[in-house]
Amino acid sequence: MLRGNHSAKIDDKGRLKVPAEFRGLIEEKYGPKVFVTSLDGEFVRIYPMHVWETIESRLAAMPSTDIRKRFLHVVNYYGQSGELDAQGRVLVHPRLRDAAQIVGEVDVLGMISYLDVWNHDRLAGRLAARPLSDHELDSLADAGI
Repeated sequence: MLRGNHSAKIDDKGRLKVPAEFRGLIEEKYGPKVFVTSLDGEFVRIYPMHVWETIESRLAAMPSTDIRKRFLHVVNYYGQSGELDAQGRVLVHPRLRDAAQIVGEVDVLGMISYLDVWNHDRLAGRLAARPLSDHELDSLADAGI
C-alpha cells in the first residue's frame, strides 16, 4: 500500500525523484513503468503501469460515451508513459508541470495504488478551503472507516 506524505524535488530537467519509501513498493509490486497524468491539471498523478492498464481495460469495456471520451482526452492531454530510472526519477511532461505548478519541493501523497504529487501551497490551500464535512465523515463511518 502506498500511504502517507513524503517531500520530494522536481529537478531542473523536470524529473521527480520518487521518495524511496514509495519507489521500493512500486518497483517491487509493479516494476518501473508508470503512467504520469492528471485528472484536472491541478496536481500530478502517477499510476504504476499495471494499475493504469487495469483502468484502461475497464474503460475499453465501457460503452463509448461522452464521459469516457472526455476522461480520455484529459488524461491523455496531460499524460505520458514513463519509467523510473536507476535513481528513482521519472519525467513529468512540461505541460503538466506548468499546469500543476510543480517546481522544486513538492508533496508526494500515497493513495493506496498510485501517487499524487502536489505543489505544497496549492495542496495546503485546497485542504483548508475544502475540509471533510460532517456528512462525508458520516459516510466514512458508515463504511467502517
